[in-house]
Amino acid sequence: MDICDIRKILAVIGLSAFVVSSNTFAQASSQFSPLTAKRCDQLLEKDVITNKNPVPCRRLSQVNFDYMSEGGVIKTDGELVVLDVLAPKVSALFHELLKNGFVIEKAHPIEEYSGDDKKSMANNNSSAFNGRAITGGSRWSMHAYGAAIDINPVQNPFIDISDDGTANIRPAKSSHYAVNRLKYRPNTKQRPGMAEEVVNLFAENGFFIWGGFWNYPIDYQHFQVGPRSFVELLVSLDYEKGETILNKTINTYKECREVNADMHNEDKLLSVCIASTIDSMPTK
Repeated sequence: MDICDIRKILAVIGLSAFVVSSNTFAQASSQFSPLTAKRCDQLLEKDVITNKNPVPCRRLSQVNFDYMSEGGVIKTDGELVVLDVLAPKVSALFHELLKNGFVIEKAHPIEEYSGDDKKSMANNNSSAFNGRAITGGSRWSMHAYGAAIDINPVQNPFIDISDDGTANIRPAKSSHYAVNRLKYRPNTKQRPGMAEEVVNLFAENGFFIWGGFWNYPIDYQHFQVGPRSFVELLVSLDYEKGETILNKTINTYKECREVNADMHNEDKLLSVCIASTIDSMPTK
């Protein structure tokens, strides 16, 4: 996709102020590197990681990338921290998101919010690693493994539903903006940065579980690599073995899409291929 293609996308969703040149876009980058000892100390100081975390800080890498913000401006301050074996995939993923004109509000280190997920969500910040428990529970979150990404929380809220049917929507500003998930609505501009647009792209880069598939809680912003057993396997292996298994799993998904290319319903194709890929994942 070239710069003209992206301008067309922006025009459709109502973003006309694409202010970056084609030369700038060509230089857009995404790169990754292991966390330094100094950075690990900073995560400890900000309570983003503890010595009890299921993944040691030495197994984490930071991915730095350019992204398109609303208004069509390319920003260069994107950063996510993920499990080391996932870093090349996340780097490729965010390069593809930029090429496809996918809008991201911001993606700043979670330590800017002292690991407070609610504050990060309220600020519409996309994030990955955070040494915390699952929302409303005590088990480690997939974020504590560096194996999950939350994208555009305001456009893609977390919705918990109590037994009496009461919906708890986070962040709160999503309540009157993003609960309705229809892409096309009469006399209404499309909303940029909706997760439904990139479920396949995430899967092609190793993130097969989307919280938008769940009955409750529904977590539209949330993408994770796989079930806990598969993530723990990746953590238990060295980098090379983990990369081999991850690549094999991604290839399983891509091969499924090729075999079922005549399945013209994209939602059904996603469902079938993600299910079969997850079923094929090794756990030991």
